[in-house]
Amino acid sequence: MMEVWEVLFPHVYLDELWAATYETIYMTVVSLFFTALLGIPLGVLLYMTAKGNPWENQWFYRVTGTIVNIFRSIPFIILIILLIPYVRMIFGVGYGMSAAIPALIIGAAPFYARLVEIAFREIPKGVVEAAQAMGAGNRHIIFKVLLPEAKPALVSGLTVTGIALIGYTAMAGVVGAGGLGYYAYRMGFQMNYEDVTLVATIAIIIIVQVFQMVGDLIVKALDKR
Repeated sequence: MMEVWEVLFPHVYLDELWAATYETIYMTVVSLFFTALLGIPLGVLLYMTAKGNPWENQWFYRVTGTIVNIFRSIPFIILIILLIPYVRMIFGVGYGMSAAIPALIIGAAPFYARLVEIAFREIPKGVVEAAQAMGAGNRHIIFKVLLPEAKPALVSGLTVTGIALIGYTAMAGVVGAGGLGYYAYRMGFQMNYEDVTLVATIAIIIIVQVFQMVGDLIVKALDKR
């Protein structure tokens, strides 16, 4: 088996491949966790302050929405380059996974916040109005109506965001963040080892497929319709 591997992929060393795969998964999972922590409250604010909702505030909604859209519109490779000096100043590092994770979070959180807002908008207005008619306060509406009703959509959005983050980690690899992107760039592109690029690409595809499958299973378990 190993002999066949060495013939097909002579420049791919399994220890390097596993290390790069671990770095990609680590960056994705940690970034996704903090993206959810930031994205859900931000999505709640966007929904609750929109026109016709309990905290209606058009000025706040437009300003927050504009900021979210600005960060969503910046290509990630440019965003991470822009953030490197600030990450170095705050965290003391400008290279590797520790430098990439803050940029990954800042790049993904606004994207997920919009998905959260959309998930809430898909909840029938009658559900929220019924809760209000029974005297439910805003806190009750958020935690007992919006979040429970939107759980399948929130997980589905988190799955989409996680897959986007996997792609972001590959781009972050170009600036030395580690992971499969860095492995493919350093060993595949710079060293001109096409077998390395191929294997790194296959590894990313497998991670994406597993991530999507797990996300779909969770959504199916949560969706009671």
